[in-house]
Amino acid sequence: MEMTRALGYNSAMTHTTPAPAAPRPQPAGDGFAGGRLESLALAALTLARIRLDTLAEAAVLPLRQNDVARHPWLGSLLPPEAMALLAQQQMIDPIGLLLIVAALACLLAYLLASEFMRPGRGRHAARLALIWAIILLTVFASSLKLTLLRQQSGPASYSHDGGVIQTEATIDYLLAGRNPYVEDYTQTPMAEWGIDEFRTALYHYPYLPWTFLFSAPFKLASEAWLGWYDQRFVYLLLFALTLILATGLTVSAPRQRLLLMLLGLNPLLGSDLIFGQNDSFVLAWIVISLFLWRQGLRRPAGRTPWQVGAAVAFGLACASKPTAWFLAPFYFMLLAGGDPRDLWRRPAAWAGRALRAGWPALATALAIIGPYFVWQPAAMIDDVWRWSAGTSDTAYQIWGWGASNLLLAAGWVSDRFAYWPFWAPELAVGGVLLAALLKKQAGANTPARVLWGYGLWLLAFFFVSRFLNENYLSFILAILTLGALADDGMSPPATEVTAATATALAD
Repeated sequence: MEMTRALGYNSAMTHTTPAPAAPRPQPAGDGFAGGRLESLALAALTLARIRLDTLAEAAVLPLRQNDVARHPWLGSLLPPEAMALLAQQQMIDPIGLLLIVAALACLLAYLLASEFMRPGRGRHAARLALIWAIILLTVFASSLKLTLLRQQSGPASYSHDGGVIQTEATIDYLLAGRNPYVEDYTQTPMAEWGIDEFRTALYHYPYLPWTFLFSAPFKLASEAWLGWYDQRFVYLLLFALTLILATGLTVSAPRQRLLLMLLGLNPLLGSDLIFGQNDSFVLAWIVISLFLWRQGLRRPAGRTPWQVGAAVAFGLACASKPTAWFLAPFYFMLLAGGDPRDLWRRPAAWAGRALRAGWPALATALAIIGPYFVWQPAAMIDDVWRWSAGTSDTAYQIWGWGASNLLLAAGWVSDRFAYWPFWAPELAVGGVLLAALLKKQAGANTPARVLWGYGLWLLAFFFVSRFLNENYLSFILAILTLGALADDGMSPPATEVTAATATALAD
């Protein structure tokens, strides 16, 4: 010891490497979902939404500049000199250009709020409000602009054929006591729309009765109040409700924002809504159903009314469009509860549970579809099934972005209207995938798993079907968005909020 002191050694003077400083905790919401990647996602979606709309309007609306300028309300929003100057950017009309400017201002405000506001409920509320503002400017306002231009220019303009023009005609048939599945549409404004060679929809209404039954009161009210009607009024109202309820499928603040932006700014779905395609209609009833189911699960004492409401809403979806039917196997597994593996272990017991929980859905769908089927079953089957399957005398063509194009490329069919047994790949691919997805869901029987499985199955089925139009892809993307971001489990009751949930709610 003395020698070490003589040598000048002191244990207190021993050089040691300081321990690395602990990383600073990240503020809530500044991780993958809530930080810069979330802001980048909003920027990409907003710019894609804007660019897609400018290209679409330039391609299919050549008269929009003149029509905006001469519209009695749109044309009076700006002085003539300002209107002329803004119109020099010919890709977009002056009103659309100002909507873009406002949307980009909201995007900038969002990025700055994310960067500089203190984490907490205030920042979350501000960011939600700015996402809503961008959606209102790029989707709702753009759609309403086209409804005004259509009201001025005529019913066959500024709209989609089936989702707007034909559905409005079916409401007129309904109010006149005529069967929309028996009548043709050659004497309606739809006869002025589209390419002559591919207008077989003039002889078929491929959607189900809830589309026009639900919309009829809105048409009567709008015509009494405004003097005119556009089917997009219904789609926009339901889309707003969809966005509100969808954010209730998760308790996580970052997921709420991502759900809102990915649904509201879905580039394809937004364009479909602006022009009036009806996929948002069936999406709304699916979201309503899952929202009600979730509310019932959070209120064990009063689950039955909520479960009945959820099943009824799903029945309304099935009575709107056949794409909802593909959700049925996944949804009934969710409704049945218990051990999902009973589907193949004890099928009778599983079927009993599924029927007890799902009978309101079956009853609702049958009550709406049944009368029209009984009225003229052959006409309804021809319109809803045989037209899309290619077996009708005036069938829908091979179309879209799916594998059916390979038949045309290989010369295996003579023309786009030729019949080919697409049921074979649909059954082979769809059957195997459905079994695998249901087995997957048996291990995690949650709404998120239901939606994800439904989206995957729908994509695979339509990829090998006669047509895969872009509006199907927009709908599938919305379903996959819900499946990816909806909570897997249930949030705790309000009296049992955990620390993790409080953090998620905070930002």
